[in-house]
Amino acid sequence: MGAHSARSARAHGSTAPAEARDLREVAHAAQVRELTAAGVLEDPAWRAAFSAVPRHVFVPYFFTGRGAGHERLWGEDPDPAHRARWLRGVYADAPLATRLRDGVLVSSSSQPSLMAKMLRALDVRDGDRVLEIGTGTGYNAALLCHRLGDDRVTTVDLDEEITESAREHLARLGYRPTVVTGDGARGCPSRAPFDRILVTCTLPLIPHAWLGQCRPGARILAPLSTGLIALTVRDADFAEGRFLHTPAYFVPLRGATAAPSELSGAAHELPYEMVENERFQFMLLLTAGALHPREALDLWRGEGRPARERFGVTVSAEGQWSWLDDPQGPYVWPLGEP
Repeated sequence: MGAHSARSARAHGSTAPAEARDLREVAHAAQVRELTAAGVLEDPAWRAAFSAVPRHVFVPYFFTGRGAGHERLWGEDPDPAHRARWLRGVYADAPLATRLRDGVLVSSSSQPSLMAKMLRALDVRDGDRVLEIGTGTGYNAALLCHRLGDDRVTTVDLDEEITESAREHLARLGYRPTVVTGDGARGCPSRAPFDRILVTCTLPLIPHAWLGQCRPGARILAPLSTGLIALTVRDADFAEGRFLHTPAYFVPLRGATAAPSELSGAAHELPYEMVENERFQFMLLLTAGALHPREALDLWRGEGRPARERFGVTVSAEGQWSWLDDPQGPYVWPLGEP
């Protein structure tokens, strides 16, 4: 067996029967074709990474349903119908619940098309050192390793069960990035400096420690509110940037930086269709605690129902704030205490 064939066998489950491996390879190839057709794998380097890294290795099982109705779908289920549902789910362009604790979602596998968009927006260059906050299944770290090399990738997660599982998934494909069990809000100073920080959990504000672990000009891409903020780091005390147009919903960051709260009770006084408006909900969460929901609605309407890309964030030694159109005002809101 040649090197390529051996790697393919490892990737698609060398212990599985040949028929099962074939089905997994077909599903994986179909996913890459679909992502390419959707225009999210225009970069040949990322297309090669998605082609080389099969998602099913990182999602040996996932959960469907809610509350007491959760069902676990498993790739080694003795029932062929259940295995088929698992494989369809793994290679669907959808997020998957991979770890629950007392019925609460604590880790997931992100939607592949959103992962591809984020990796493209990260704008990595050969030789870049990347810190990932939120290891999850390890799938994203594997894609980064394929693109940059193992020694250039560091990934951090608070949960030891999650990091240990991710290490096993990564090792199965021969990837060995630095996987750290720790509070992602503190970064990983022992591996700094970084050229890029990629965050896969929702934040209430940007942990200031990250800036000091970045090289000048580094890029931080992080979920905030229900969007993705792309910050350019000037130095250890300053970073600034705008949101991408892409919606993003992730499991909240756990650790020293608390997760954002849900919409306040006052938001329920708003017209239902506005609370459910996805673009307005983004602004409502972004300005929570700084604007009354009615004020937010009046401003949003008055400014022509602005989309995400008109908003931005500034992080400085004095504090953090979000803004509409211009970081100097007139529409500026405190984001939180550093």
